[in-house]
Amino acid sequence: MLFLTTNQERLDELSDGMKIIQCKDVFSFSTDAVLLASFTRLDANVRKVIDLGTGTGLIPLLLAKRYPKTYFTGLEIQERLADMSRRSVLYNVQHGNISANSINIVHGDLRQAVEEFGHGSFDALVSNPPYMEKGIGEQNPNQYKAIARHEIHCSLEQICQVSSQLLKSGGKAFYVYRSIRLAELISELRNNNLEPKRMRLVAPRIDKEPNIVLLEAIKNGKPGLRIEPTLAVYNEEGKYTDELLSMNPTSPS
Repeated sequence: MLFLTTNQERLDELSDGMKIIQCKDVFSFSTDAVLLASFTRLDANVRKVIDLGTGTGLIPLLLAKRYPKTYFTGLEIQERLADMSRRSVLYNVQHGNISANSINIVHGDLRQAVEEFGHGSFDALVSNPPYMEKGIGEQNPNQYKAIARHEIHCSLEQICQVSSQLLKSGGKAFYVYRSIRLAELISELRNNNLEPKRMRLVAPRIDKEPNIVLLEAIKNGKPGLRIEPTLAVYNEEGKYTDELLSMNPTSPS
């Protein structure tokens, strides 16, 4: 198939005819990315959004479908993933699932993002950053997955600092992170004038302790945090809950 470059790559269905290129040996989107895309809410006046660490481009694809008048940039440090993202975007443009020029995938380092795009150049920002500190925990031998999960090329402090620099005053940032590091996340956000405004915890099951947090912050926002009801990923039968299934993609890893 024209859009696939290796036998290991596959073209997976998302929803409404949309598809995404994935590769088990390289990278496949996770439930975290699905949760973040669903949690993200963009105002009507939002025109430019950046996804820091876009992976295979799932979040821009889903958001471009929901917000056709918004321009999305996906920034990815891993060249192979950036290439897969570009081809997924091309497929969906050519099949009429999203408009042409709605998504731009950039291969680059978020630590140089301000030099690339300029201060205050985005109305909103999303990020599913690496959640494990470098040197802590067993690192995945797969380099693609290790970079996605461990702070090898960037730290939480750097992500929050770059987020603030890229956003306009009043711009919104949306994150998905591990709840065990929630205090650290909030601290770093506030250190960079990003005020937490909306939060939702996610648990494997409703009777289990939450392990994921979804957080919305506003640059130069006033204090005041609203906490939404906890979301359960699986029901008592070990299947995805109805709410999770309603979030579009059908095959998160």
